[in-house]
Amino acid sequence: MAGAGPIRRRLRVASALLGSQYALMLEYRAEIALWALSGLLPFIMLALWSQAPAGEALGFGPGGLSRYFLSAYLVRQFSVAWVVYAFEEDALLGRLSPFLLQPLHPLWRYVAAHLAEQLSRLPFALTIVALFFTIQPGAFWLPHPGQLLLAWLATLASFAVAFLLQSLIAALCFWSEKASALERLLTVPMLFFSGLLAPLAAFPEPVRAVARWTPFPWLIDFPARLLAGLPVQVVLGFAVQLAWIVLLLPLVLLLWRAGVRRYTAMGA
Repeated sequence: MAGAGPIRRRLRVASALLGSQYALMLEYRAEIALWALSGLLPFIMLALWSQAPAGEALGFGPGGLSRYFLSAYLVRQFSVAWVVYAFEEDALLGRLSPFLLQPLHPLWRYVAAHLAEQLSRLPFALTIVALFFTIQPGAFWLPHPGQLLLAWLATLASFAVAFLLQSLIAALCFWSEKASALERLLTVPMLFFSGLLAPLAAFPEPVRAVARWTPFPWLIDFPARLLAGLPVQVVLGFAVQLAWIVLLLPLVLLLWRAGVRRYTAMGA
């Protein structure tokens, strides 16, 4: 088949890129382990929320709060994006120029780096899950396959939204050397509205109404509730995630093209 050749070439490129990035990540296993440990905020919040009878009041049921925060931890581990910091460093150190000369779009390089980092993070995350169930055996549960598939798809879409959002900010590095400062401004609303500090159901309805118009609840709260088997509007959640992807992708591409034109003009 004539069309099979280009597809095989793309698959070989993707496999080689992912393999090289995975090998690179394995060189930083200790640092990745620290990254996995640094994401323990949901467990800290679980300890705080467990001091009050909040689970029943929020409709979580017995063990629901523990399952939610464990799910939030797992979703966060496999949806976090840090492209703005990597891109800013590459731009400042001059590594971006050779990337732009290659036929592969530089953003694919960062996608592969993120996926490789997630693969290398998996053993550490599973170890923490095992320790959690050892400490709290009453919270143990096994999602059924359909529930697990939906949670995985939602987490994948969450990563796509987070990556595009960070890529949009990263593209500002073409105009500013400190675009990462803008990303830090998103940290506070992300912590509050995403579900890391508390389930979205814990906030008053006016706050929830505002939060739903941001991408943050769909990054953690929605996939975490899916994984934990809690009541959630599945179709609405996936529709909103898709809407954010459709909105952010063209903005990233437009800003990237404008930034590259400015970058090449400055370097000419």
